[in-house]
Amino acid sequence: MKQSEIRDPKIEPPERLLTDEEAMRHALALAERAQREGEVPVGAVIVRNGEVVGEGWNRPVGSNDPTAHAEIVALRAAGERIGNYRLCDATLYVTLEPCTMCAGALVHARISRLVFGARDPKAGAVCSVAHVLDTPHLNHRVEYAGHVLEEECAQKLTAFFRERR
Repeated sequence: MKQSEIRDPKIEPPERLLTDEEAMRHALALAERAQREGEVPVGAVIVRNGEVVGEGWNRPVGSNDPTAHAEIVALRAAGERIGNYRLCDATLYVTLEPCTMCAGALVHARISRLVFGARDPKAGAVCSVAHVLDTPHLNHRVEYAGHVLEEECAQKLTAFFRERR
């Protein structure tokens, strides 16, 4: 999926993201895009040297692709943009704690840092259900921090699932 295929002109990132909160607010805007498309509202942004190099939102339903989580879409866009699948010195911001698949992809992409909003008590693979990034045998370490705009991220998901029931 090409970045041009996912770019929404109504969701333009600031020219340079300076804080974790600013980047997470951009990820929340992308989560809203997912929700408008009938997807679980999760958004992800990859920042390298203060610049957005990749972004994505959940798309598994619309694309019939079980791997089209926000993080994977953002990783693909960043890899395409910089011309390398290794995203050293990049930070991935995502509104929900990554699952096992996405946590593994962060390791393979050599993401330096992960920042997430809400914890995922059912499938979170960073600190809730599993601790993938803390596995001692991995060949790359991803630093991580959670709880950035946690309440806003969690409320968006709670409202989405309440509406569905």
